[in-house]
Amino acid sequence: MVAATGHADTSVGHGELIKAVDRALAAHGRALLTGPAGAGKTEVVRAVAAAAESRRESVLCLAPEAADQWIPEASAAALLASVPAAALEQLSGPQRTAIALLRREADAPRAGRDHVALRLAVVEVLRTLAARQPVLLVIDNAQWLDAESTDLLRFALRLTPPRVRVLAAERVQGGAPVGEPLCGPGVPAVRVPPLGADEVAELLLRHGLPARLAGRIHQASGGNPRLALALGHSLAEAAEARDCNAHHADPLPVSGQAREVARRLLAGAPAQARRTLLLAALASRPTISLLRRAGRPDAEAELAEAERAALVRVGEDGTVEFTAGALPTALAADAGWPERAAGHAALAAAVDDPVQAVRHRALAVDTPDQRLAAEITEAAAVCRSRGQRALAAELGLLAAERTPSSLADEELARLVTAAEDAGWAGRADLARRATRAVLARDASPADRVRARLAVIDAAGQALGALDETFAYAMDDAAGDPALQAAVQLRVAWKHNLSDGDPVRSRDAAAEAGTLAALGGDQTAEAMALTVRARMGRILGDAGAEEILAEALALPAPAVPLGMRNAPQYLAVRHALFDDRLDDARRQLMVLLPAVQRTGSAEDVFEVLRSLTEVELRSGRCESASAHARRALELTIEAGLSPGPAWYVAATAETMGGSFARAEGYARRGIQASQEEQDQVFLSRSLHALGLVELATGEAAKAVATLRRVAELEAAQQVVDPSILRWHGELAEALIAADAPGEAAELIGPVRAVALGLGRTGVVAALDRAGALCLSAQGDADAAVRLLEDTAERFETLRLPLERGRTLLALARVERRRRRRAPARAALRAAAEVFERAGAGPWVELAREPAPGDGAGALAPAAAALTDAETRLALLVSQGASNQEAAAKLFLSVKTVEARLTRIYQKLDVRSRAQLATALRTR
Repeated sequence: MVAATGHADTSVGHGELIKAVDRALAAHGRALLTGPAGAGKTEVVRAVAAAAESRRESVLCLAPEAADQWIPEASAAALLASVPAAALEQLSGPQRTAIALLRREADAPRAGRDHVALRLAVVEVLRTLAARQPVLLVIDNAQWLDAESTDLLRFALRLTPPRVRVLAAERVQGGAPVGEPLCGPGVPAVRVPPLGADEVAELLLRHGLPARLAGRIHQASGGNPRLALALGHSLAEAAEARDCNAHHADPLPVSGQAREVARRLLAGAPAQARRTLLLAALASRPTISLLRRAGRPDAEAELAEAERAALVRVGEDGTVEFTAGALPTALAADAGWPERAAGHAALAAAVDDPVQAVRHRALAVDTPDQRLAAEITEAAAVCRSRGQRALAAELGLLAAERTPSSLADEELARLVTAAEDAGWAGRADLARRATRAVLARDASPADRVRARLAVIDAAGQALGALDETFAYAMDDAAGDPALQAAVQLRVAWKHNLSDGDPVRSRDAAAEAGTLAALGGDQTAEAMALTVRARMGRILGDAGAEEILAEALALPAPAVPLGMRNAPQYLAVRHALFDDRLDDARRQLMVLLPAVQRTGSAEDVFEVLRSLTEVELRSGRCESASAHARRALELTIEAGLSPGPAWYVAATAETMGGSFARAEGYARRGIQASQEEQDQVFLSRSLHALGLVELATGEAAKAVATLRRVAELEAAQQVVDPSILRWHGELAEALIAADAPGEAAELIGPVRAVALGLGRTGVVAALDRAGALCLSAQGDADAAVRLLEDTAERFETLRLPLERGRTLLALARVERRRRRRAPARAALRAAAEVFERAGAGPWVELAREPAPGDGAGALAPAAAALTDAETRLALLVSQGASNQEAAAKLFLSVKTVEARLTRIYQKLDVRSRAQLATALRTR
């Protein structure tokens, strides 16, 4: 019952919370920490206690358990048992006797004890401890304090000096806090907030769980750390049992430990409220009025109790939302079939949407019914027309289950359609379930192929683990050119996405096009030409635009394979690559409502991704950030692969948000892409991380990161430098790391390719790096001329952020040759560009004082040093050894020694002490 204190790592996301508790204790001497079970209160309490111990405070810890609340004075006994013996020596005889009796006979009858002496003894003990050093009394699980101990502590704490501080942590139970009367009126209450999606991702990574599951686990756990970990472990165990990787769209198994955690959370609501919560769990869009109509007249009051227990949120319009997605699942799982059936029957009569009425009627029975199955099928068709493909898939499976066995053909058709709807929606769990049912029946090869293709389509970025599915699909498609074309198209996508092999992808697409023409499928033929054009662009094929034009010339019906694979969308991407941003934006605004109508979450994500990129390049950071947020929300809601969404979020944060958040998103994007063997978005997330490292002055790290991008791009045989523009960033990082010769070797060949392909924006970015290279090699005049020309070209190209970065580079070059006025002018111009674009992190960079400009700057002599030399000189002048500097800058000790020699020569110094003097500010 008594928790041992010690230094422990704080739980993820609780740094600011611990500071808030410390502030409350410092200001009031008392603090109450509240939150639901599993929120991380114990971790916070331990961290605060460890910090107090490190300050040499006396820390007393209580952690009662549930059974202790029924044992009178059990917690008081535990507290006194933890007090050092020296603190008891000064007590009077009756007080020592009272304590001895309590410590020996905590569960004995209380009659005959001297309770006044016991109270005074506790007061005296706390006063004695506080006279020696400050005391922190920490009570975890205060809701389980017995009434007698609570009363005793309340009396004692009223009489103790201010040097006795109290932190009480208790679980939210829906009623009044237990710790408030204990600590006194007006005690500051600090609530443990739920973790954000980013923090859940970090938590999963710390525990060795797949990062790509973070979005769905955050949604299902509501940010509750204990529930998040339980769900993560349940998913990992389920995947291990199936001998495959957990998929980002798999249903979350609320069983075992996860169900126990959910039950403990739900225990905060009274039984009557839980009956109302069950109805809300069974409804698709629960509201107070719907629950009233379904037979819960006191729904409002009962939901208010559930809201106090942090189980639901009730909107002003009466909408009801569970704080954690696992809670309705646990409620439904714990209810018996009769209770669930009665709930669905009540809801069927109460809902005003005919589709939902049919769904509830279907879930209220478990026997085949031909008429009901037909109604469900019609409802699924309505959902399909609304773009609600996931619901259509669920209804299709229900319709198949309610179809009588005598109608086997109808049942099979419903299963195949349900699988295809699930493929559209990216619901891998539903697609696999429907496909298993199809393969278990006497299905035709065509139906088997359609079902298997749905599983492939639902897999998102995780195509690398589906080799067996591809093989069976190819076998079933034998002899049917149209089916073979459909399979071969997916093979082409896999070669690009998972294998990173555009040549094989292009060849597979060519074969798919031939087969589609034989089978008379012009839509598939257009898709195949689109893949060829996309791979041609990657490979630097000048004929790629002609192939795309050929695809665009074919009839464009409603695209059954997704807008993201259609020639119309590739034309948008090419416009983006060519810096025709207005054209790209105009076309995307036409595509956005179209893809929202189709019900394909992946299509909507792709359009939002491109809109983010277009708006960033156009210098509209606020709009780009809004699109990126929508893309991330959609990814979590639809259960899509998170790697691409985290990459998009990283790019938006890099320009218009926060470098720190951008780094977090980029690292998660890298992790998720590696887990799903997604080579395309792995290189993109690495590029995003490298840019952040370059912008924040971590040149050596940026070189290492961007070299990984270069290796991936080389392995993928990427020739066109306009698709992922990492080349200029790597060159700038090399220059900052004092390797201008290597940078020049990189710039030359890439610039020649960019010129040959007419990629003017890429050429300008390379020229910016080339100018910095000239400056590092001592030709500052040529560098300034080239940077001024490059800034003008970026303005002509209407790429404001690139222009701003060029002006920043110009300021650095002017600074190095000690031209302060031009350096300030370039910085001011850069700041104006970034402010207009809403590029907050870059505004801060442009506001940094230049060396030699004003108080706190380096001495003018330091302007002779390169950026890399300046970083090393500062480290060494502050006392770092050569080995420490080498580790910090990711260099060898020999490189540090050679660079220090050059620094000494430039500054005309002979020792570290002289170096520090030379760098000292005026």
